[in-house]
Amino acid sequence: MAGAANVIMQLSWPGVGYGVMESKVESGRLFDHPVKRSRTTLAYLAVAAMGTEDEKRLFRRGVNRAHAQVRSTDRSPVTYNAFDPELQLWVAACIYRGFEDTHRVLRGEYSPAEREYYYQRGAVFGTTLQVKQEMWPENRDAFEEYWTEAMKKVSIDDAVRAHLDVIARAGFAHPIVAKLIGPLNLFITKGFLPHEFRDQMHYSWTSRDQTRFDRLTTVIATVNRFLPSIVRQFPYNYLMADLRWRIRTGRALV
Repeated sequence: MAGAANVIMQLSWPGVGYGVMESKVESGRLFDHPVKRSRTTLAYLAVAAMGTEDEKRLFRRGVNRAHAQVRSTDRSPVTYNAFDPELQLWVAACIYRGFEDTHRVLRGEYSPAEREYYYQRGAVFGTTLQVKQEMWPENRDAFEEYWTEAMKKVSIDDAVRAHLDVIARAGFAHPIVAKLIGPLNLFITKGFLPHEFRDQMHYSWTSRDQTRFDRLTTVIATVNRFLPSIVRQFPYNYLMADLRWRIRTGRALV
């Protein structure tokens, strides 16, 4: 549910936004291959959080081959390189922040000990690629300081905003699917976005919207608590099984 909001957060740094928009990796473009791109992105989250060191190494190799083609040119509005650990750190920070926000909606606030425990584990979203462990802020309080400084680099221009708005409206899906789920996906995306990112996207959000969002997520959280763990863990459990099958059969991971 919070996926599109997290994509907006990640791409709000111009280097990440234009790196994705201008990517030469045709097979990894969301609008050209929505199913494959979604599978690859979610598989990365799964293997980073749940995979073995060997599985992470193999997945990193596949991602690196794709990232080698993602670098700015003389025509690019900003300079970027997909191997830049600072850009990767920002993406990892957004992913961690998204998991934390989603937990708050579904389960409530972490205890201080839980907050620090899960924060330390969150480093894998960056260290699975080129982010060094020492780059990950030392503790959750240090992360908040990093986040405050990193937010100063958030800047979504018209081109990136238009690209992200299509994602928020599920415009990458089949036209019939997009028409059916687009308005709801946009509403949920707005609800999960911190206000700074909503402002950058020029999205309106009223107290009535917040009340509707709170009611919706309360219902979802209640249902979630009664679901079997195998259902709650979907699609990550499926993606890990698929990844291991791909490794056994020598298929491409990315």
